[in-house]
Amino acid sequence: MVGNTILLLSPHTDDGELGCGASVSKFIEQGKRVIYVAFSACEQSVLPQFPKDILIQEVTQATAELGIKPEDLILKRFEVRTFNYHRQEILDILIQLRETYKPDTVLIPSVNDIHQDHKTIAEEALRAFKFVNIFSYELPWNNLNFQTCAFEVVYENHVQRKVNALKKYQSQAHRPYANEEFLRSQLRMRGVQVARHYAEVFEAVRLVMD
Repeated sequence: MVGNTILLLSPHTDDGELGCGASVSKFIEQGKRVIYVAFSACEQSVLPQFPKDILIQEVTQATAELGIKPEDLILKRFEVRTFNYHRQEILDILIQLRETYKPDTVLIPSVNDIHQDHKTIAEEALRAFKFVNIFSYELPWNNLNFQTCAFEVVYENHVQRKVNALKKYQSQAHRPYANEEFLRSQLRMRGVQVARHYAEVFEAVRLVMD
């Protein structure tokens, strides 16, 4: 991935880990700084048997598993499925993040993601970060179209950290994609596409070659 400071925009807690958790583990291992920003802890969607703030605890544990420093985890509290009503506030936050961290690369959901919150973050990020590198990460259950044009080769230790990180989300264990079999199969499939064992794929939205 381009540069040493990477800003990962995760609409909801766990999106970032699902989309590129193995790559994040690799980046940190390489000495890059990853700032993880989640815009919602989805308190309105948490199953009744869990505390409403459970995802705050889980994202803290999951990002630590990947090696993200506590001070590089930023959590906003927008209500799930309402981001499109808060576009200007979200854009203001993104501009502030741009000025504070001056990232070399920004990782976002796909602009073709059909989840309304994901799409809002992707669209506003294009406005805020149009002068830096932007890559979209893959969430195949939400992506109508995805150009598999940039592959980050990862290895077993990175894959295992991604799996371990997502196991921290006990409140999301009922999701069909929240299991080790699926996670590994996706990484294996993308690896085969570039003659490697494992890889995560990104869509190159903006690439600045300086």
